[in-house]
Amino acid sequence: MKKLKTLLSTMLCLCTMCALALPAHALEYNINAPDNPEYGKPTSFEPVVTADGGAMKNEDVSKNAALIPPGFGTPSSYMLNTGEYLTPNLVPSQMAGAGQVNGNVAVVTPPASGSTTTVPGTTGVYPITDTSTSPSTTPGFTEVTSDLYYSDGSLGTLKIPSIGLIVKVFEGTGSAPLLKGAGHFEGTSIWAGNVPVAGHNRGVRNDFGKIHTLKVGDTITFTTKLGTRAYAVTGVSKVSVNDVSGLEPTAANMVTLYTCVNDQPAYRWQVTAVETV
Repeated sequence: MKKLKTLLSTMLCLCTMCALALPAHALEYNINAPDNPEYGKPTSFEPVVTADGGAMKNEDVSKNAALIPPGFGTPSSYMLNTGEYLTPNLVPSQMAGAGQVNGNVAVVTPPASGSTTTVPGTTGVYPITDTSTSPSTTPGFTEVTSDLYYSDGSLGTLKIPSIGLIVKVFEGTGSAPLLKGAGHFEGTSIWAGNVPVAGHNRGVRNDFGKIHTLKVGDTITFTTKLGTRAYAVTGVSKVSVNDVSGLEPTAANMVTLYTCVNDQPAYRWQVTAVETV
């Protein structure tokens, strides 16, 4: 028995020695690094198109143009190009002149009367009509009368090429008119001065679903039996549902568009556009 135990012990020792004697390379392995890994391109060397229309293109102005976005759930949380500048002392003067950001509200400075503007999609330069609303200037107003209706019951056609919109405008902003197209606010002007129009942005109709993406200078045209007018967008903002200042008559010929803000019933998108002549 003692000899058997000795034999087994000897065999175990031999097996262990054989295992330890295996070539070391059998347990080694190498992982090669990937060739030219893509970690992303450095943004500092990419062309940066800023809010000044690209005048500073191909320069590293990312911090100069950067905005701290508005807080979640604030009135302007879904608005483009809103917030506070990351480095306000470095904001190019061209950007502040075209439109500035004041806290969480986008402020668009309308062009002065007598100046000119260009309209995207055209090659012309157009003078800006007088936008003064001082007490000494008489507001324009055109009443809706029976002779201004088309055979289909509409009062005109609104077109916004930049968002591919063509929609008929009907009188009233109740459920019936807005099921057929956009609605003209009753009691407001249909031609001279301010023409306020509302529209749905979801559900049965989605006519105004993209108006909050419009940019300053985008063209809006409105055709009625009195003629066709072209307007250039001067501002896009989010306003309280109780704010009716956009329905007031103005001396300048303009259109004011309204639509609901998704999931924010207390607010409305408001787009203003002034006539170009």
